[in-house]
Amino acid sequence: MAVMGVQLVVSLLTASIMQKMSPHYSFARWLLCNGSLYRYKHPSEEELCALAGKQKPKAKRDRRMNGVTEDKPLSVPKDINLHLETTPITTVDALVLRYFLEYQWFVDFAVYSTLVYLFTEGYYCLAEPRKEANIGILWCLLTVFFSIKIFFLVMQHYFRSEEGGERSVCLTFAFFFLLLAMVVLVVREDYLEFGLDAGLANVTDNLEVFLKQRGWEWTIPIAKLTFKLGLVALCSFIGACLTFPGLRLAQTHLDALKMTTDRPLTQILLHTSFLAPVIVVVMWIKPISRDLLLHAPMGKQTIQIMSDTAYNSTRLWTLIALCLLRLAVTRYHLQAYLRLAERWVEQMKREAGRISILEIQRRVTRIYCYVSVVSLQYLGPIILTLHCTLLLKSLGDYSWGLFPEHQLLPPRADAAPAPPAAPSVEEAGAEDVQAAVAQITGALGSIFTPLFYRGLFAFLTWWIAACQVITSLFGLYFHQYLSAC
Repeated sequence: MAVMGVQLVVSLLTASIMQKMSPHYSFARWLLCNGSLYRYKHPSEEELCALAGKQKPKAKRDRRMNGVTEDKPLSVPKDINLHLETTPITTVDALVLRYFLEYQWFVDFAVYSTLVYLFTEGYYCLAEPRKEANIGILWCLLTVFFSIKIFFLVMQHYFRSEEGGERSVCLTFAFFFLLLAMVVLVVREDYLEFGLDAGLANVTDNLEVFLKQRGWEWTIPIAKLTFKLGLVALCSFIGACLTFPGLRLAQTHLDALKMTTDRPLTQILLHTSFLAPVIVVVMWIKPISRDLLLHAPMGKQTIQIMSDTAYNSTRLWTLIALCLLRLAVTRYHLQAYLRLAERWVEQMKREAGRISILEIQRRVTRIYCYVSVVSLQYLGPIILTLHCTLLLKSLGDYSWGLFPEHQLLPPRADAAPAPPAAPSVEEAGAEDVQAAVAQITGALGSIFTPLFYRGLFAFLTWWIAACQVITSLFGLYFHQYLSAC
C-alpha cells in the first residue's frame, strides 16, 4: 500500500493531465479568448491623417547643429472624429500580452487544485481514511502560496515603474495596514470571534510539553510575541499586495455599471459582488453576526435561531457562494477595463491642441496589453479567499452541514501513542515509510491542533476581505471625486 494511497494516484494523475491539456484546453485562456471579450484596435497613420483632412505627408526633418537629422513625429488635432474599431480577443493576440503565461498557469493550477480538493472531500466522506493524509490540503496550501507570489510579482512591476507614484501608494498602504493589523490583534474575542488567542494558547501549551519531554526549555511569552509580530508583517504585506487590485476593482465596477445601465438584474449582481467582502467582514463581527442575527426576541426571552455548528457551516457556504458570484461577473469587469480605450478617446476629443499619432496608438495599445495583469488582479483575491476557506474547513475540522461537526478535543503532546501492529515481511519497507510519516504528522498534529487552524485561517480570510473593503472604497472615492479634480 502506498503512503498516500488513492489520493497520491489522483494527485499525480491531475498533475499529468494539467501538463498535457494546457496547450489544448485552458480555463484561463477560455476566459479571455472565447469571443465574448473584444479589444479596441489602434488606428493606423493613414486613418488618422484622413480624419484630420490631409494625406500622410512626408516626414519633416529637423537638422541639428552636428548635421544629424531626426524625424519629427506626425501629429493630428485632438478633436478629430475618431472611432475605434473592435475585434474579439483571440489566442494568438493573447500570447503577446504581458504576464499572460503566468496568468494562464496560475488560474489553471487553481482550477485543478479545487478539483483535487473536491475529490478528497468526497473520498473522506465515503471512505473516511483516517490513516491517510489529506493531500487536497497540500494543493490548497500551494495555491495560497502561488497567489501571494503572483501578487508580489505584479507589485514588483509597480515598484519598477519610472514615475514612482505606484511605489509610494504601495508603501503608504503597507504602513497603514501594519497599524491596522496591530489594532485588530488586540481586539477582544467578544467583538471579533476568530479564536486566534485560544488557538495560539493551545499551540504554546502543547509545544511546551513537547519540548520539555526532550529536555528543552521554552519561553512562552516570546513565542506568542514572535508569532504575532510575524502575523502583523504578513498582514501588512498582503494589504500592500491587495492595494492595486482593490483600486482597479473600484474602477471596473463603476465602468461596468455604466456599461449595463439597461440591465438592472446584472447591476444587482455587480453591486452584490462588490459588497461581498463587506459581508465576509460582518460575518466575524460577533455583536452583529451572532448576537444580533442569530438571536430573536420571544416575549421576555431570547431564542437562538441557528446553532453554532449550523452557523459555521452557513458561513463556509456563504464564502463559497460569494466567490462564485465574483467569478460569474468576471467578464463584465474585464470588458469594462478594455473600454478604457474608448473612454480615453472621448476625453481626448474634448481637449484642445494637437497630439502625436504615436501617442494615440501607444495609449490604445497599452490598455489591451495589460488585460492579463488586470485579470490577475481581479481573480487573485477570489482564488486566495476560496482556498483559505477550504483550508479553514479542512484544517479546522468544520463541516459542510451534511455531517456533524467534529468536536475539538486536541491531543496533547504528552499523550502516549498506541503501539502499532507488527507488520509482515512483505510490507516491512512500506510500513517503515508509513511509520516515519505517521511519526512526523503525529508530532505536528499534537502541536498544531484544529483549534489553532480555525483561528489562523479565520483571521486570514477576514483580513483579506477587510483589505479589499478598504482599498475598493478608497478607489471609489478616488475615481469619483479625486480623479475628476
